[in-house]
Amino acid sequence: MSITKKKVLVIFGTRPEAIKLAPVIKELEKSSNIFRPYVCVTAQHREMLDQVLEIFNITPDFDLDLMTSCQELSKLSAEILNTLKSVIDKVKPDIIIVQGDTTTTFIASLVGFYSKVKIGYVEAGLRSFNKHSPYPEEINRQLTSVLADVYFAPTKVSRKNLIKENIPKNKIHITGNTIVDSVKFIKKNYIQKSNKSNKSILVTVHRRENWGKNLISVCQAVKKIAELYPEYTIIWPVHLNPVVKDIIYKNLSNIPNIKLMYPLNYLKFMEYLNSSILILTDSGGVQEEATVLGKPTLLLRDTTERPEALQSGTVKQVGCNAKKILMEVKKLLNRKSYYKKVAKKNNVFGDGNAAKKICKILAKL
Repeated sequence: MSITKKKVLVIFGTRPEAIKLAPVIKELEKSSNIFRPYVCVTAQHREMLDQVLEIFNITPDFDLDLMTSCQELSKLSAEILNTLKSVIDKVKPDIIIVQGDTTTTFIASLVGFYSKVKIGYVEAGLRSFNKHSPYPEEINRQLTSVLADVYFAPTKVSRKNLIKENIPKNKIHITGNTIVDSVKFIKKNYIQKSNKSNKSILVTVHRRENWGKNLISVCQAVKKIAELYPEYTIIWPVHLNPVVKDIIYKNLSNIPNIKLMYPLNYLKFMEYLNSSILILTDSGGVQEEATVLGKPTLLLRDTTERPEALQSGTVKQVGCNAKKILMEVKKLLNRKSYYKKVAKKNNVFGDGNAAKKICKILAKL
């Protein structure tokens, strides 16, 4: 008697989604006697997405290739809405898997709902409780949660958030965050151990709510850090959006110990993250990656949907105030005992087996 395999359609469009869904896809592939996984990418991001697919050896079954220059959220949403239905009709999946907080995540869930297909939501329940920060990610998460049927919450905090929104408890499963799975895989297979002393500081800024005066303030802080600590090299992979790029290059070009770089591929980025003494970022994923690796991180945001990172002590929330940024940098670089206290690896985001737990739950559905 043959067993009918469960058809699982995994949909994503950006590098962060790919990083966090790759372990799930690979685990689904291992259980080929139970699942028939299909991978669909919208390519909301293109080059950065392709890098991750190559690292994890994932070949999409469907590539919608929707990225355009200076894409507007409304136009991107309409494109995904118009093209994804035909993929779902062709696959006829038993369940659609989405992750996180992107436009692809929300619209894929909406199209799945229209098609009456169950939605499994990886990394469900993260909240900042401010719909404009992060923008548009906070609303994407809330709307996806309304549409989903099965919730893979990374932490107890995430589960509590979902329960407060009247999501039935029996639909919520705490699995840990799949970012831990990916970081462990990358570190094991690609990052070489080094005995060199850490003399670099890594900076990333890209969030829409930080465009303009907030970004200028961060640039002022970074310039001052470069002056006070000439022995450190500041690495800044610059986002290609002119709104971000122009401000950074205008304020920080031609400073000897500041290296403004083209966006790094994921492996190179993880090498810098692993070797840096300190991280300045407004990224959600970097908060998690840095926490897993025990890298002191200053969060350049006034809100976060990852309170666990703050509770761990590895991440300090400073916003974009230049004085606050500089004050925390001085504490970390001037006081070894304080730095040592902050620079501790911990497992607040899970044990690295999230993908296995997710697939076990899917098998029982």
